[in-house]
Amino acid sequence: MKKPTYHILVCNSFRVAGDAQGACNKKGAAGLLQYMTEEATDRGLDVAVSTTGCLNVCSEGPVIVIHPNNLWYGKVETEAAIDEILDALEDGEPCEKYLISN
Repeated sequence: MKKPTYHILVCNSFRVAGDAQGACNKKGAAGLLQYMTEEATDRGLDVAVSTTGCLNVCSEGPVIVIHPNNLWYGKVETEAAIDEILDALEDGEPCEKYLISN
């Protein structure tokens, strides 16, 4: 198996005992997945995009994490936010505007 250069994790608020309930899901994280995947592919970025269970930073939702950089982004609510984050990834820098931890 060829390992992708980047793995983007998108919190979708799934809980062990039930349906997605948290802030990320309620703020539309699931709806951004297709855009993020297609945009990364269009840019030629070697990424895998996956959804996750709750990442426990609901106040910052929707949250995405980019590995191996270990960059945590919050309030990623729009396609424009995704564009800014992917622009920074292409430039090899964090996107400070949405960065909540690195």
